[in-house]
Amino acid sequence: MSAVWIIDDDRSIRWVFEKALARENISHSSFASATEALAKLSQEQPQAIVCDIRMPGESGLQFLEIVKQDWPDLPVIIMTAHSDLDSAVSAFQGGAFEYLPKPFDVDQATALVRRAIEENERFTRQEGGPVPANSSVPEILGQAPAMQDVFRAIGRLSQSAATVLITGESGSGKELVARALHRHSPRSARPFVAINTAAIPKDLLESELFGHERGAFTGADAKRQGRFEQAESGTLFLDEIGDMPSELQTRLLRVLSDGFYYRVGGHQPIKANVRVIAATHQHLEDRVKQGQFREDLFHRLNVIRLRLPALRERSEDIPLLARFFLSKSAAELGIEAKRLSDDAMAKLAAFSFPGNVRQLENLCHWITVMAPGALVQAGDLPPELNNGEILSKSGDWLSHLGVEISQRLSRGDSRILDELTPAFERIVIGRALAFTGGKRIEAAELLGWGRNTLTRKIQELGMENN
Repeated sequence: MSAVWIIDDDRSIRWVFEKALARENISHSSFASATEALAKLSQEQPQAIVCDIRMPGESGLQFLEIVKQDWPDLPVIIMTAHSDLDSAVSAFQGGAFEYLPKPFDVDQATALVRRAIEENERFTRQEGGPVPANSSVPEILGQAPAMQDVFRAIGRLSQSAATVLITGESGSGKELVARALHRHSPRSARPFVAINTAAIPKDLLESELFGHERGAFTGADAKRQGRFEQAESGTLFLDEIGDMPSELQTRLLRVLSDGFYYRVGGHQPIKANVRVIAATHQHLEDRVKQGQFREDLFHRLNVIRLRLPALRERSEDIPLLARFFLSKSAAELGIEAKRLSDDAMAKLAAFSFPGNVRQLENLCHWITVMAPGALVQAGDLPPELNNGEILSKSGDWLSHLGVEISQRLSRGDSRILDELTPAFERIVIGRALAFTGGKRIEAAELLGWGRNTLTRKIQELGMENN
């Protein structure tokens, strides 16, 4: 009986796994379809299965559902080349052991298989079962390693109501991730309420959050529900939490600690059954040190942290996102989607996008409306791209880096190297691994490192699961 089954309609993927497992003396069998594997599964069961998500006949998710109904303790690793949130969340919610995006590092894949085998041995004396699937999700796309981490986190949190702190620059998609966390949580049938704490005047924010009683202040002609009441049994998303006034930080801390709050002008405590997801573009640790954010509130919010990468840190996702946004804009306007020429796409991929994904989406809408032809050339792009040849000449990126550092210094940022250095290394390592198809030894040689150095860097930067 084979310890591991590989199921993929791609013969080359099966061959890679067969060679890797044989090298590790792990017995294995390969199948070109889920149907073929299911026929044999009734006769014998392996210790672990690696299955592609999209194949002719039964899909990987359909196969996973069948396996989890009859063999709930059997670890199934779902792999896919389609790097979207739907695949990741569906795999985890269906009870997958792990989600493996293609292309993958062979050594990592082998280590993952070994871990699945060990898990199977450990679970043979334990109960297990499938996690029910959930509804459709907002569109979050990304092939970059950092986005795969976000997908995994959303999947793993799908049965949790834990407080989450989402960090990332403005426009990177923090609210979209918060909505995905809510939609894939036990509270998904209840309200999702969002509030930007930086966009509401300080004098009104307390009433917005907690509501007020009639006559609580001038103009309070009637009792009003706050966002906490509106989000009862659901999720409250507090965007730009770093800008919350200190006195309201105290009130929020009390709600999170005690589970009760009072309307403005009220004397009757109200129980808060609300999951809080907070987001910020700021470094809260620095604001804590500067006395601008309560340390105890920071620790209350920082139960689980998700960091969203800036678009310039995952520039390999720009073509994928651009095609999606162009199709979306065309559908909204009822016209045929524009296509980007190779030169236009290259110019787009070289742009720094300080406004992140939001700026790219707006740009694609501009292209849909303003570009003269169905095939968009580089010269058809808006002035900010054509006037800023950011990466077209060697050395220009250094000038751009200088501008970025000057901007950070001017707005009072600190610990600049602590953020920029890891970001630089993530991009370099990610591009090198993508270029070599995930082969670490070749990537290390291209970077001028030894393989151990590359492995250590990957671990330090939190890229080890990619």
